Amino acid sequence: MQCDKCQSGIDPGEEKERHGLVLCEDCYLEALSPVKTCDPWAVYCAKSLEQHSGSPPALTPLQTEILRLITETGSLEVETLLARLNLTLPQLETEFAALRHMEKVRGERRGDQIFVRLW
Repeated sequence: MQCDKCQSGIDPGEEKERHGLVLCEDCYLEALSPVKTCDPWAVYCAKSLEQHSGSPPALTPLQTEILRLITETGSLEVETLLARLNLTLPQLETEFAALRHMEKVRGERRGDQIFVRLW
């Protein structure tokens, strides 16, 4: 069996159905809970947690690498960032949303291109 969204193989019995589509677990979870980059409540929670803990937020190795690349270059086009980190767009969107909620990075449109830059 094959996922209708990402075309990856699905083991029998592992498929999920959503709105008439057969989905793998990752696509199903993404459909149930899409990434929200502009979420004021998430920003408030991230900033509040940082204030009350007294230490900077713990970042994943991938988030640390994204910040390193952006710090070194000033900004990177989304496509360039995807290629340098060997990520898919949904993977980058998930990491970007977390960093955006912590007010570490932001998106910036330049003409018809979108760049990721430091907050």
